[in-house]
Amino acid sequence: MGYNLTIDQGNSAAKLAIWQGDDIVHEYRYDKLTVEEIADVTRQFAIDGAVYCSVAESGCNIIDSLRKMGIQVIELSHITPLPIGIGYLSPETLGKDRIAAAVGAWSMYQGHTILVVDMGTAVTYDVVTADGIFVGGNIAPGMGMRLDALHKFTTRLPQVAIDGDTPMWGTDTTTAMRSGAICGVAAEIAYYRSKLPADTIVLLTGHGSETIKSLVDFPIITVQHLVAKGLNRILNYNENK
Repeated sequence: MGYNLTIDQGNSAAKLAIWQGDDIVHEYRYDKLTVEEIADVTRQFAIDGAVYCSVAESGCNIIDSLRKMGIQVIELSHITPLPIGIGYLSPETLGKDRIAAAVGAWSMYQGHTILVVDMGTAVTYDVVTADGIFVGGNIAPGMGMRLDALHKFTTRLPQVAIDGDTPMWGTDTTTAMRSGAICGVAAEIAYYRSKLPADTIVLLTGHGSETIKSLVDFPIITVQHLVAKGLNRILNYNENK
């Protein structure tokens, strides 16, 4: 039995996962993904199929190199067949990572309304209905971006890292900025959750998930590799059609 390869090209890094069925067997992370690195991965694992998802740039060179190796490749787009419906008015502008995360969430919790929160460079809040329709969502600055902006667009506020003490109320400038950024995201999640059905499942993925989870007073499920899970599900869905 061969393996699936999922490639999630984000704004700041490329994340690769090797799948056997529904299980990740190996992960890679590259600041910049190259054809040489793809060739090295395929020497280690017998890849049957691959899916490429990018929010940053086209992966033509990566996709071409995989196809030259005889590997079937899907480049995720708004016309890729999906196991969920898309209710977005401009699906061609919808972030591919948001599509994949929504599919990953639906594959885990079919039959429930789901609020999918993905914390990366930006934080996205997306809703999938109980009958499997991506109805839309919102995009806001990520925690790091909020802290960077406070430093960049003011005269005296320092550069502050995401990781560190996060009291409810800051006791110095550093903790005030960090808590403002992180608690602000927690408050956004609580607001969006309050507008959805009572049995809505909130899925949270990305850096800082456990910190955010500790700041809210309702259940949140943290999920690793949610985008990759969705990509693997999309790949299997298309292979089985």
